This record gives sequence, structure tokens and C-alpha cells, in this order.
Amino acid sequence: MKRRLTIRPLALAVALAAPVALHAQAPQNDLASVQRHLSATQTMTADFSQTDRNGRVLTGQLTLKKPGKIRFQYQKGVPILLVSDGKSLYFLDYQVGQKQRWPIGNSPLGILLNPERDASKYARVVPSNDPRIVSVEAYDPKRPEYGRITMVFARQPSAPAGLMLQGWVALDAQANRTTVRLTNQRFNVPVADNAFRFNEPRRTRR
Repeated sequence: MKRRLTIRPLALAVALAAPVALHAQAPQNDLASVQRHLSATQTMTADFSQTDRNGRVLTGQLTLKKPGKIRFQYQKGVPILLVSDGKSLYFLDYQVGQKQRWPIGNSPLGILLNPERDASKYARVVPSNDPRIVSVEAYDPKRPEYGRITMVFARQPSAPAGLMLQGWVALDAQANRTTVRLTNQRFNVPVADNAFRFNEPRRTRR
């Protein structure tokens, strides 16, 4: 008997698409640095490690290309895919033959994928005791169903605008936590558009 792999697609989507609220007291220097980093990053590839609330870890490769494209390719044997083709964000479960879709045309997903989005209007920098770290919290109190996300950057002179995206922590509306950590980040490398194509999942017959 195969064990059913349970994934919370909304929690994964929150990690990308959670709206971010305007906070007037955000440190302007750090927000400006985040904006420069996001504007300077046209493509990115990285290895990722995703940990859910139960401590289970999945790994894979992240591929990003602006505007609007991102792909989470999970490790071999994990029959799921999270991908955006520039218009919509899809969660594909090949084990049960299901596809879920979220439009991204007006989504705050643009904070990562739209180089023209002004991060200073959508982000709150979280105070940190570590001057090497910049944390940006994203939350829309008017849409609590979208949850909350905190993106973490490390100050690194060799990275775009001196910031390296290290990952993020997302909480969905049910307080389920998903932590994503990035390694082997590479910026502005060639990425083909067909990297974001996918096969349609087929429903299994009983």
C-alpha cells in the first residue's frame, strides 16, 4: 500500500502569494535595499529545503524568472509541483490527479516576481538584534485567510543590492507553519521559458 503524501497547497502558496501590508514606520534604508535587490534579480535558481509543522522535510530546486514565473521542483519520488507560468500559480498533485489554480495578475506575489512592484509600499521590516539580517514581514489584516509570511535576507556584498534571500517562514490561516530555506543561490543566470511548463495531472481511476 502506498502512503498518501499530504501537502497543504495553500500553505505553499502563502509562502509566495501572501499579501503584504503597508507600515509607515518601516526602516527606509532596509526597505530601499530590499527594493533594489528585487529589482536587480531577474532570474534566480536555488536549492530549497521545506519543513512543515510536523517537522517533515522535503527538498528540491527553485527556479525563478521575472516577470511572473516560478517553479518548485520537488525531490525525486514526491509527486507534486508548484509552478507559475506568468499568469497563474498552480499546485499539481500527480498522485491523485488534481490541479489547483490561483490567479496572480493582481496578487502581491509581485513582490517577488514583478520587477516594477514598489516593495516600500508593501513591506514591513522586522527589527532584528542581528545587524547581518533583514527580515520583511508580509501580512494583510483585511485578508487573514492569506496568512502571514516573513522573508529573511542576509547582508552579503556579492549578492544583488548587497542582500541574499535566505528563505521565508509562512503561517496559513490555521497557523500551520511552513519554513523554506534556500542554498546555492545563483542570480541572473540564463533560464529558459520552457522551464515553467508542466504536464497536466491525470485523475486516477478506481
